[in-house]
Amino acid sequence: MSKPKVAFFDFACCEGCQLQVANIGEPLIDVLDIVQVVEFREVMSEKWDGEFDVAFVEGSITDEHAVERVKKIRERSKILVALGSCATIGGVNGMKNSFQLEEVGKYVYGESYKFFPTIHTKAVHQVVKVDYFVNGCPIYQSEFLTVLKCILQGIPYYVPEYPVCVECKLNENVCMYDRGLTCMGPVTKAGCNSWCINNGNICYGCRGLTINPNTEGFKEVLKKYNIPEDFLMKKIEMYNKCKELDRS
Repeated sequence: MSKPKVAFFDFACCEGCQLQVANIGEPLIDVLDIVQVVEFREVMSEKWDGEFDVAFVEGSITDEHAVERVKKIRERSKILVALGSCATIGGVNGMKNSFQLEEVGKYVYGESYKFFPTIHTKAVHQVVKVDYFVNGCPIYQSEFLTVLKCILQGIPYYVPEYPVCVECKLNENVCMYDRGLTCMGPVTKAGCNSWCINNGNICYGCRGLTINPNTEGFKEVLKKYNIPEDFLMKKIEMYNKCKELDRS
């Protein structure tokens, strides 16, 4: 029985999520026992011209060339997975959508901006059908392995729809607000085991908002600690700006 053929592709991103995969370590040996990686620019030069059983796509879609390319990858793939924040929710690249595209082009390329046409940043699912999502910036390696197991078993993977605060409390962390810091944990979907907070950082909301975020409760937290709502709204947009396209 042949191994499932797996490939990794990148669009507008830092490719840090693919590096997370390459750096998984010993468990990666077990993965390679059950799948055949046929294309992965970060770690190999070989290309594959056939179909893919599973294609992992990192990065957001920011120009028409990327739109056509991701559509072709989708056509060749039995299962397509959005890998990391840029692919799943648009990520930091989505901040471009707050400005006029011509303005952004001139700021980056000067008078040569017309040679670099662009479009509003989109998450992968806003262009093609996505079968699985691996959230985070970068991805949480344990979650990646869990999602891969679900794919190979042909079962769905359900991203937790409770906030990061739940995992944070289970890990017995001191709340960042009690430490005088702001944090997106109250409205960000869990699944990362509160990775950033465990290591002394705040939650930036890189996994995307929960389906029904407790915004009123979040506002009460902000009020309690005298934090302006506008300040946190800007932080939400840092990763989640592309969500507006889903509502249009």
